[in-house]
Amino acid sequence: MLFHSSLRRELARSFGATLVVLVTIVMTMTLVRTLNLATRGTVNPQDILMVMGYTVLGYLPSVLTLSLFIAIVATLSRMYRDSETVIWFAAGRGLSAMLVPLFRFAWPILLVVGLLALVTWPWANEQTQELKDRYGKRGDLERVAPGQFQESASGTRVFFLDKDTPDDKSGKNIFISTNEHGKETVTAARTGRIADLGEGRFLLLGDGQRLEAPVPGASAAAPQLRISEFEEYGTKVGERELDTRDSAPAKTKSTLELVSDPTPPNLGELGWRVGLALAAFNFVVIAVIVSNVNPRAGRSGNLVFALFSFVVYFNLLNLGQSWVSTGRVGFATFMVLLHGGVLLGAALWLAKQHNNWSLRRVIRRPNGEAGQ
Repeated sequence: MLFHSSLRRELARSFGATLVVLVTIVMTMTLVRTLNLATRGTVNPQDILMVMGYTVLGYLPSVLTLSLFIAIVATLSRMYRDSETVIWFAAGRGLSAMLVPLFRFAWPILLVVGLLALVTWPWANEQTQELKDRYGKRGDLERVAPGQFQESASGTRVFFLDKDTPDDKSGKNIFISTNEHGKETVTAARTGRIADLGEGRFLLLGDGQRLEAPVPGASAAAPQLRISEFEEYGTKVGERELDTRDSAPAKTKSTLELVSDPTPPNLGELGWRVGLALAAFNFVVIAVIVSNVNPRAGRSGNLVFALFSFVVYFNLLNLGQSWVSTGRVGFATFMVLLHGGVLLGAALWLAKQHNNWSLRRVIRRPNGEAGQ
């Protein structure tokens, strides 16, 4: 019991330190990525912190799994280096017996990883996608910032607004340049307001002028320059309602929705979420295997191999998700082959180390028996 408690304390310290470092790295990378999205106009600059928070929350299952894996490998490698495992083996306990204290420490983390993967991951993706859609599908006038020229969503209009009102529904000194239907139109008005008429959203301009001219290269039969004045003029600037969730990506759907609608893309996403929990379980077993090092040798190579195995496992998980989504591999086949195969291989490798199996000893044993 003393060994178990000391092992769990060291695992807790190593896990906490690793988690802080990894979360800091992920937050920094996510902040840079989110700022890049805001620069390109994909997300609202005012929603940067929200998008970053949702993104980091979605990455937590992978971060927790990697932190647990590194903590176990680092702790057991230090025990091998300081020959503390000799006491464990001298007490008649084998290598496989280490799984008991390790899973006693890891089961709350494994439970949190499963909940985050099945519940929090789709919710965070849904919130992020909703923020992006809301910003991308906003009305043309809503894109305009006072004192700045702003292009519309379709790319055919340029807006300029001198001043706006506190309700964001009207403005003054409005300029609109349009290039469509083979003609260029320039409209200037003293006032403007947004009105929802039917299924569309319109910009109603007041007290202005409108200039129409053919685009360069138009035929001679095209209408020539025309100038008109108006007291009120309306132009459509967007749809009134946002699109429904019918075409929502699979990563934003809840786990129950994926199960109730087992299409290949939904099954691929379901395999990814369930695979995160199964991978976290398998990594506890893998960590015991890769931690078995020679005390006289350095442990840097051991950590590199551990990280390499983590990267390979997660790349296979991503590859399997793609194959299931395209129908190349069945959901059950993918889960059994990848996670079941990894668990079986890790169990056999652990049994080899536990019983000190060696291929050279197996080959030499028949020769020795024949000599007798």
